[in-house]
Amino acid sequence: MNAKKKILLPLATLLGAGAIAIGSGATFTSTTANTISSVTSGTLNHTNSKSDKAILSLTDIKPGDTVNGALTITNTGSLAADFSLTETSSTNGFSDNYLTLTITNNTTGASVYSGTFGGLVDGAKTALGSVAPGVANNFTFSVHLADEAPNSQQGKTATAAYQWDSVQQAATTTNQ
Repeated sequence: MNAKKKILLPLATLLGAGAIAIGSGATFTSTTANTISSVTSGTLNHTNSKSDKAILSLTDIKPGDTVNGALTITNTGSLAADFSLTETSSTNGFSDNYLTLTITNNTTGASVYSGTFGGLVDGAKTALGSVAPGVANNFTFSVHLADEAPNSQQGKTATAAYQWDSVQQAATTTNQ
């Protein structure tokens, strides 16, 4: 074999091996993916079983009488909320605290108010606490004319209007 072939043959073998190594794509790879990430806002709603109606109404009340009115407030949203009750306006022609009002949350057993009819400060919110989504609270408004109400209380009138509010709870940070 001649010297030229002895040099060319190993060189050709080396070039061929290099081409095979480069052409084989000997590269490691890795791939990952995430599905679509999403965020949906919650809802804040509530219902009032006596919306736009009087909670109670009684004419010809006499000493010793009590009138009870009931309603249900339900958190129909998807968010827990802080609820409140506001007496928006009131008048009380009765004197000396003869006409009283008691408001009770029958669901929780909490006393919301007990005092003179119209004694809640008009426009001031009375906190009722947190209510989870889908939870209903039953309230009773009980008005009583005192047994000892004198003749001077005849023909008197008292009125009050109320508003129920729900407010989202404080914002939170969620780490996932």
